[in-house]
Amino acid sequence: MSSEVAISCNGVGKAFQLYLKRNDQLYQALFGRWKQFYHPHWVLRDISFDVRRGETWGIIGRNGTGKTTLLQLICGISKPSCGDIQVKGRIAPILALGAGFDLELTGRENALIGGAILGLRRKDILPKLDSIAAFADIGEFFNQPLKMYSSGMMARLAFAVCAHADADILIVDEALSVGDATFAKKCDDYIKDFASRGTILVVSHDLGTLETLCDNILWIDDGHVAAIGRPAEVTAAYRRAFNIGKQVSVPRLVV
Repeated sequence: MSSEVAISCNGVGKAFQLYLKRNDQLYQALFGRWKQFYHPHWVLRDISFDVRRGETWGIIGRNGTGKTTLLQLICGISKPSCGDIQVKGRIAPILALGAGFDLELTGRENALIGGAILGLRRKDILPKLDSIAAFADIGEFFNQPLKMYSSGMMARLAFAVCAHADADILIVDEALSVGDATFAKKCDDYIKDFASRGTILVVSHDLGTLETLCDNILWIDDGHVAAIGRPAEVTAAYRRAFNIGKQVSVPRLVV
């Protein structure tokens, strides 16, 4: 495991603009230079942590606490409202699977586009197409337009493309479905294999899996860092908090 930092978040915060009146968004566009017409809704505040190259980090927390938003910021899908994020290496973001696909194009054509989005050159993607098709395991549908796909088939294709991106960092949001139990196991096996050679950041509610897979765990609650440290310590504190049925103040745990 390297001492080089692969992902660094320093004082990161994210606020969304809430407009209470119908025309406020228009007024903000026209006159926002002089007056603010929205109310900021802070989803994340003062998030700071460093992930070293080769480490696997888990992120836990209740639904709606900002976990997926944090992953989107790290992937560059969204920009932080404050703070700084530094990422060293190519990311394979298994988020919003298939969001960038074109329904009129075939699975093969979308695999080429998806690979390009992930930073691969056409000459690098073409030799991988057969392997991507085998991983997705959607048969002849690989050569059919995506408008004929089910949501599960689309997710299979998207995960298969990410799995062939030659990435240094894998970003995974467990909340996304990737098909049936057999394919889900294939994805789990891939993630465990990647953990032996790359850097992983994964959101999950499966505390047992995180305890065995991760080097560290970040617990986010109400947009803030509730705890950060070794898996057994953080998950134990997390379980205690919800066993008593209310939110508690948890001291920061340091590796």
